[in-house]
Amino acid sequence: MLTGLWALIIFLGYITFMSIYGEIQFNQEKEKRYKIVIENLKDIRDSQLAHKTVTGKFQNNWDSLVKFIETEKFTITQRRDSTVIDKVLTSRYGVDTTKDIVIVDTLGFVAVIDSLFGIDTRYKTMMNVPVGKAGETFKLETGYIPQNGQNMAVFEVSVDKSILLYDQDENLVKKEKDVASVEGVNGPSLRVGSMDEVNTNGNWPKNYSSEQ
Repeated sequence: MLTGLWALIIFLGYITFMSIYGEIQFNQEKEKRYKIVIENLKDIRDSQLAHKTVTGKFQNNWDSLVKFIETEKFTITQRRDSTVIDKVLTSRYGVDTTKDIVIVDTLGFVAVIDSLFGIDTRYKTMMNVPVGKAGETFKLETGYIPQNGQNMAVFEVSVDKSILLYDQDENLVKKEKDVASVEGVNGPSLRVGSMDEVNTNGNWPKNYSSEQ
């Protein structure tokens, strides 16, 4: 009887230990994978912002975004203030009247690829989810939302946590998808940008990356 009781105590202790230890291992693996994915998301975000700077909109096609990086250039400009004759007011009042203007000078051009990636070719595969379930690509969305009477361009790139953690304990993955914490990645996916607001930040906290 006593032996059976001790066996039960040891068994329950083992189950409790493995439950705690399993969650610790899960969190360590999760954080390692998230940090790798975040680097891809930051590259994609930088590429999308470059595309908007040059074209005025975000790109909704991966192949077109890669082609943009390889072929397009930033225009380097310089703004300077100047004073010129206001012909309308001078004609109206019969005396020289001036007005202030801003002149934008084009100084040159720099290739997008050189500015963002240099000789690194990682942009060619940045759309591929680098960890988790094999063969997956990030979900890419673009569009416009109204703000202050204007249609503002927005984008969102995301991957479901279940793809990143496909080989982990299902209960822990479900718990992770429901997380709401200042130190966690809230929601069911890891993402950058938003289709609901003008926001190009990622949804990860600073303990994953100092750059959001």
